[in-house]
Amino acid sequence: MARRCWLMKSEPSTFSFDDLLAAPERTTPWDGIRNYQARNFMRDEMRPGDEVLFYHSNAAPPGVVGLAEVASQPYDDPTQFDPSSRYVDPTSTREAPRWQLVDVRAVRPLARMVTLDEIKGDPELRGMEVARRGSRLSITPVDPAHFDRIVALAEAPAPG
Repeated sequence: MARRCWLMKSEPSTFSFDDLLAAPERTTPWDGIRNYQARNFMRDEMRPGDEVLFYHSNAAPPGVVGLAEVASQPYDDPTQFDPSSRYVDPTSTREAPRWQLVDVRAVRPLARMVTLDEIKGDPELRGMEVARRGSRLSITPVDPAHFDRIVALAEAPAPG
């Protein structure tokens, strides 16, 4: 089976990599995704063992801070049915659920953050979705070579 890698964004003020490390068994459901393309990636393509770059978005600076893995098969996101959740979807029913999720497990923090500016400035990372102008998807596929390059950059001294 081909190696599958992903980048998953989270605002650290909402859920940080440290929060994932502190979660029971370092695992949490990746709930609340309400974008169809991101949902489709989770539902149709993600499988246990897939590698994940954990990215802090809306941060100063934004960047990849940790490694994680997909820890479950996709399943129905329970927040879509919870009227007290900010992610409730009144058009979704248990008979015809609209939203899926996967569990994500922390593997390890990176030695240092690989910033978005570094990603944009590295010729070996051309084509990464996160570096595209206007890219807002919270989950994107990552070429395994790009995944490995991010890990290598994190092990090297910061530029400048």
